[in-house]
Amino acid sequence: MRKSILALSVAAALAAPGLAGADQPAASPVTANVTLASQYIYRGIAQSRGKPAIQGGFDYTNPNGIYLGTWASSISWISDGLSNGTSAVSAPIEIDVYGGYRGSITKDLGYEVGLLTYNYPGTNVPSGAASPDTVELHGALTYAWLTAKYSVTTGTSLFGWVKPDGGKTSGSGYYELDGSWDMGNGLGLSAHVGHQTVNGLSDASYTDYNVGVTKAFSIGTLGLLYSDTNAKSCGDATPMYCNTLYGTGNNYNLGKGALVLSFSKTF
Repeated sequence: MRKSILALSVAAALAAPGLAGADQPAASPVTANVTLASQYIYRGIAQSRGKPAIQGGFDYTNPNGIYLGTWASSISWISDGLSNGTSAVSAPIEIDVYGGYRGSITKDLGYEVGLLTYNYPGTNVPSGAASPDTVELHGALTYAWLTAKYSVTTGTSLFGWVKPDGGKTSGSGYYELDGSWDMGNGLGLSAHVGHQTVNGLSDASYTDYNVGVTKAFSIGTLGLLYSDTNAKSCGDATPMYCNTLYGTGNNYNLGKGALVLSFSKTF
């Protein structure tokens, strides 16, 4: 699901062992979540250009390890960065649909394989540009508090990126390491580092990192996260790609360091 590590650390903070008693009813396989965030950042790149975002989704988890879900967020990055010259590109929302399988190898070692689709309904794609809709396959290993994950784009371009010759950027990969720690009393800490490669377009590859803290209350979870990258914006990119890298037409750097404040609730 297209969530920042902040959302993942919230889940880790809420999933501390020993909370369920033998006399308590089994947890429902279906959950819902909603988040209000000061902005939406994904893989270090601003998706709402520093403006607030509302997010939410539904998840189904079967005891046999199969999971399915959908998640959505308000965005502005497509309309901020593209125009077909006659009308603004319209894609104010991202809708993710995903599924996969989670299992365990040993008590402390788990794994996950899955498929994630990023969908941008209403997109008015300029002539010659690729659709931002993206499909990724991923695999992950988790040992105690540390998760290593690899995602690869398949069959589509990565978020609308195209090679200099106009070819698709399928085969683009994202490598990441994520750590989350339950500190007790509802407090959680997280750290993340990732590297995005864009197949055939090395100028668009970059590294991102973030650190975050969450505090769970009876009414929900408050989170604060700092994110930064070395992604090139219009101000420092190779000139021929200046308008297609991580900056908007007025030189807003989408990959710059930023704080994200959020409030989440799971039902």
